Amino acid sequence: MQISMYQASAPRFVNTLKNLSAILDKAQAHADAKKIEPKVLTAARLFPDMFAMSRQVQSACDTAKGAVARLAGVEVPVHEDTEQTLEELKARIAKTIAFINTVKPSQVDGSEDKEVVLKFRTGEVRMKGMQYLLGHAQPNFYFHVTTAYNILRHNGVEVGKKDYIGTP
Repeated sequence: MQISMYQASAPRFVNTLKNLSAILDKAQAHADAKKIEPKVLTAARLFPDMFAMSRQVQSACDTAKGAVARLAGVEVPVHEDTEQTLEELKARIAKTIAFINTVKPSQVDGSEDKEVVLKFRTGEVRMKGMQYLLGHAQPNFYFHVTTAYNILRHNGVEVGKKDYIGTP
């Protein structure tokens, strides 16, 4: 049995983004219980040269919506990176999920050999759809989700593997 490009992307991104949103709920409950200003959590980093937790969430959202859009051949929605609160980050996640849910399987399936062009400061990178999804988009997405999780865990938010994995 084959797995489709759509099944390997959109539903997986949505599921993990929902888990991340639930983790942010736990972060808010932690901040409330410990009387911590929630922006302390959104500004927290694992290491000084790494993005803050808020940017980790933004990057995860950008990667997910960008991957689905590029594979579907539609415009990548632009979301301003202005979120500073847990509530605003949850809204960003919801907006990303809403976009991904507008893309139909038929738009993504068959994109294995589609050329995807990524523009970086250092220049363009071209790859085929399957290579892009499995070798770039998914690892990047999970890196940022995992880092956001780790920042919150490091700051005392009581989350565990079940929170990260959720119900696949």
